[in-house]
Amino acid sequence: MKRLLLTVLMGVALVAQTSAQAYTQSRYYNNATGRLEYNNSNNYGLGYTYYGLRIGPAFTSVKSDYKPIDGGGCTTGLNLGFVFGYGLIDDAPLFIETGAYYIEKGGRNDNSTIDEEYNLNYLEVPVVVKYKYDLGDDVTIEPLVGVYAGFAIGGKTKDYITRHAYSSFSDNRFKRWDAGLRFGIGVGYDMFYADLTYDLGLANIYHNSFDETHNRAFIINVGVNF
Repeated sequence: MKRLLLTVLMGVALVAQTSAQAYTQSRYYNNATGRLEYNNSNNYGLGYTYYGLRIGPAFTSVKSDYKPIDGGGCTTGLNLGFVFGYGLIDDAPLFIETGAYYIEKGGRNDNSTIDEEYNLNYLEVPVVVKYKYDLGDDVTIEPLVGVYAGFAIGGKTKDYITRHAYSSFSDNRFKRWDAGLRFGIGVGYDMFYADLTYDLGLANIYHNSFDETHNRAFIINVGVNF
């Protein structure tokens, strides 16, 4: 947990430094008004593009009909990514946004006979549609909805009763592929950005022929758009 918090804080500091530099570079001198002004970061239209960096914590759980897996416990991991947005139409601030994320998901089952924590680390690609409501003064509210797909690149299951740790992915444990829906809302100010999203996993991520197992995740991101 301490390592995660340190990583997030370092990432936020890096994003803030990059943001400050980019914010300074967005200023220009308007000869008509004789004033130092800022480029409009709320432009939109067909073909308008932007890029962004994101970092933050992910609060995740594993929900399952199979009771040895689902104990209702949550874990906290790192979410780190890069996004790309593209304007869909000329007369409204409607965008499609995709990108690539590294995200640490998982859960915990803690009862009288089982005490296990599942770490499931994915590379994810979301595809969401986002509408940017312009509130003025470079402030936007940005609801979003879409889908995501992920492939697990690693993860350990820790058994605190036997004091053993082993891979979370095998023929009788978790599957590597995941997919589901993503909902959320973001807030933009000039080049700064923050959002809260929820991942509703729909793919069965456990090797079980009778019961369903799914990822759940609340994710908080901060970052910048260029």
